[in-house]
Amino acid sequence: MQDFRNLKVWEKSHQLTLQIYQITKSFPKEELYGLTSQIGRASSSIPTNIAEGCGRDGGRDFSRFLQIAMGSATEVEYLILLCKDIQLLPLETYEQLQKEVTAIKRMLTSFIKKLKTEHR
Repeated sequence: MQDFRNLKVWEKSHQLTLQIYQITKSFPKEELYGLTSQIGRASSSIPTNIAEGCGRDGGRDFSRFLQIAMGSATEVEYLILLCKDIQLLPLETYEQLQKEVTAIKRMLTSFIKKLKTEHR
């Protein structure tokens, strides 16, 4: 069992979640129970699943939680695209968030591969 706070991918995904919560504060009130809620849940699911995986026994179980985090990162990737396309996010903000999500997905992919290699 390891401390999730020591993982760079957790830190990066936590920072992304904080950014998304800050950005969505300016979303229209009618989106509070729609996009605002959905993108907040999806983004927070990434570091949450990384943290939960750290508390599990063994690499296979941890890898499964990293896969769930990857799914959430892909969901965030789509939701920020949707927010840009319906003009809730300016292009610059979208591009910055997209870079962050891509970096997180790369880190998760590497971590998952490493765990699979270690537990063969």
